[in-house]
Amino acid sequence: MPHSAGCLCGAVRITIDADPIAARMCWCRLCQYLGGGSATVNVCFPTDHIVTTGDVRWHDSVADSGNAMKRGFCPNCGTPLFSLAESRPHLTFIRAGALDDPSLIGPQAVIWTDAAPDWAHHDPDLPHYPAQIPPIA
Repeated sequence: MPHSAGCLCGAVRITIDADPIAARMCWCRLCQYLGGGSATVNVCFPTDHIVTTGDVRWHDSVADSGNAMKRGFCPNCGTPLFSLAESRPHLTFIRAGALDDPSLIGPQAVIWTDAAPDWAHHDPDLPHYPAQIPPIA
């Protein structure tokens, strides 16, 4: 079954013809910026199963892990949509909030908990990691 996602204004639409590989909640400082102060939930899909329509603007950055990253967002409404690690071009992370069905998969781990603000709540039923964990294959 294909999955779909998009931005707030509808200018960008994403079709994913694969099931998610994994999902993580991330509290790294960059994700806090992307999440407006909270963590982000990022769902991993195989890149070659994703089709995007509409313009996506990209911002290059270096993650707290040291990975060179590209962050994709809608240039019209600013919705954060994608994260791509240059070292793993076969994987694309889509923000769970951009999915048409944000309940498709919940986070399986919470990462970068040491960077979270003191008020952050971490689900006790999920494994917690103070920083980056090994990448998804």
